[in-house]
Amino acid sequence: MSMPAWKKSSRCSSGGCVEVMLDEKKVLVRDSEDPQSPELSFGAAVWETFIEGLKSGELTSGDNR
Repeated sequence: MSMPAWKKSSRCSSGGCVEVMLDEKKVLVRDSEDPQSPELSFGAAVWETFIEGLKSGELTSGDNR
């Protein structure tokens, strides 16, 4: 069985993006420019809620001030 791999968005062209790694129980997130930095860990259900919020427009990217 192979280890999960870190992945980043195909839209990431600057290198300053986040990477995610999925396993059976959690999602890890890290800074792509500093792979040795601490990782954030989210349960699968929390991550799915976050992604659904992005898809529905409830959450948006960028500065909304």
